[in-house]
Amino acid sequence: MTDQAVEGRRLAARDNRLSDEMFITSLVAGAAVALFLLASILVPNFFQFQNVVNLVTNNWAVISLGIGVTFLLVSGNFDLSVGGVVALSGVLAVWFAQAADGANALSSGWGMPTWLAMFCALIGAMLIGTVNAVFVVALRVPSIIVTLGTMMLARGIAQVITQGSQRNTNLPSDFGMLGNMAMFGSSIKMPVVLMAILILTAVFVERKTVFGRLTYLIGANPVASRLSGVDNARHVIKLYLFSAVMAGVVGILLASEFKSGFSNRGTLMEFDALVISLLGGVAIAGGFGSVIGMFFGAIILATVTSAATGLVLSPDWQFTLKALAVFIAIMAQSWALARRHTG
Repeated sequence: MTDQAVEGRRLAARDNRLSDEMFITSLVAGAAVALFLLASILVPNFFQFQNVVNLVTNNWAVISLGIGVTFLLVSGNFDLSVGGVVALSGVLAVWFAQAADGANALSSGWGMPTWLAMFCALIGAMLIGTVNAVFVVALRVPSIIVTLGTMMLARGIAQVITQGSQRNTNLPSDFGMLGNMAMFGSSIKMPVVLMAILILTAVFVERKTVFGRLTYLIGANPVASRLSGVDNARHVIKLYLFSAVMAGVVGILLASEFKSGFSNRGTLMEFDALVISLLGGVAIAGGFGSVIGMFFGAIILATVTSAATGLVLSPDWQFTLKALAVFIAIMAQSWALARRHTG
């Protein structure tokens, strides 16, 4: 057989393989399963179906935030403001819904109906997203700097409204319904079902729509996308507004679940959302990654945290394990891709 024929067969075999993105996603899914089995060996009573369910249901907020963060990372941009937006939107929803005749400043609000209070809180979240978009797109400030600033701005406003404490009194009776509503006659709450719907919708958008393909194109080669007639600026603006809406919804649902607006809620959620995206194989430089990979990255992080708790490790060690998991995952993904391309 000639050298050309051998090379032709090798290239044909490579074309029939999974794409790099699907390869990494499969690798992350396999790592999540392997890590869960390892934790089941090390931690007593870890291997239970309910524990698997808890890994998802207890992390619905971070996974939901991870959807917006993943899309922005794929486009080559950061959003570290989501934790602050979670706090701000929750505080605004409570403040707007509180009756105006409270006994003190922290129990007095705007007296809006619950639905209107939550809608206005969502508008507040979108304003933070708009600020992000203006500075990143129009003023060309690096997104990591802008979103760090707006994270502190959003949380600072929340702290002013709550006077450094929280608002949890004088609320309408229906304020807690949305965050605590059980679905389908089970113990699964509505926010978890919403998270599942959002993941399925996001997967469809990234794989089957022009919007999803443009996100990858902008992240992989913004110059080529611009020369192809794509309005990069408008697309990135939409992504920042989408991420802000996701964070706003999470903040409102958490405020409804706990019937309180707390200025420290969502602390470090922005970093957890970034971590699960990186664990899931999303390229920090853009143009590569998937929502499904992010989901399995969340399972890996949740398994590490849950196993550390089961082993009665201190919170300091839990942070160390998270950091090690990120480093190992990124190095393993890079090594696997390199081997795949040279094999």
